[in-house]
Amino acid sequence: MGSGKEKKKHNNKPLPLGPKKVNNTKRKKKEKVKQTKSSNGIAKPKIKVVKEKQLNDVVRFPTAAQQLKFFHEQYQSSNRVQLSSLELESFTETCMLELNPDQDQTSSALADHMKGAFGPSWKQILCEKELDGKIDPGQPALLVISLAALRSLELLRELRPLTSECRAAKLFSKHMKIEEQASSLKNRVNIASGTPSRIKKLIDMEALGLSRLAVIVLDMKTDAKGYSLLTLPQVRDEFWDLYRNYFHQRVMEGALRICLYGDLPANIKRKKNDKDE
Repeated sequence: MGSGKEKKKHNNKPLPLGPKKVNNTKRKKKEKVKQTKSSNGIAKPKIKVVKEKQLNDVVRFPTAAQQLKFFHEQYQSSNRVQLSSLELESFTETCMLELNPDQDQTSSALADHMKGAFGPSWKQILCEKELDGKIDPGQPALLVISLAALRSLELLRELRPLTSECRAAKLFSKHMKIEEQASSLKNRVNIASGTPSRIKKLIDMEALGLSRLAVIVLDMKTDAKGYSLLTLPQVRDEFWDLYRNYFHQRVMEGALRICLYGDLPANIKRKKNDKDE
């Protein structure tokens, strides 16, 4: 009996010690991992290098010449055409709207940029709401084209200083019936914002007119996946369809200016062209 108890006592003693030793070794291993990660100075410089590259890969305030070069390449590569020498003579830097570099080129500054673009008569062109003999309904002077409906709304909110008297037209399909949009275009419209597909449909049905259109703002902001108005395949194709049919000739004639609003890639050649084909 005595030897049995001694055996039990002997067997019970190491049991609580085993787990403690395992836990201690685990903690030590975790501490070592933490120390190696925190003491290793390679991670921080890598992050800084990436950030520097991202900043260097974009042009924050593109000049008219930079906008023109970018737009030419996008037009030719997306449509698989070569602009003729006659078109290139007409399609010059004067077709592009260069914004004031002293102002931030963000959506919050869009209203101020447009005031400068339309000059001293900006208030009469962009703010007045009464129809007269010279202005027909549904004829905006400024058209903002975006990648998606939510982005169109964001830009319209920032244009509120210009739309307090005369409401801007929302030209996108999300939660909006085309019949309702056509009805709203029976009033005076100075500013409109929307997506390429819905804009083209409203022009096709003669609800949206272009006789007053002086500036089109093409929003260059990218989405979460890095796509923009001119790179997201379906939307890109819809935009160029709209542009070829209704804007290109007016740009060639000098009646319409284009503004690429936002950062442009420093390397303006399309890297994804082969994949798209």
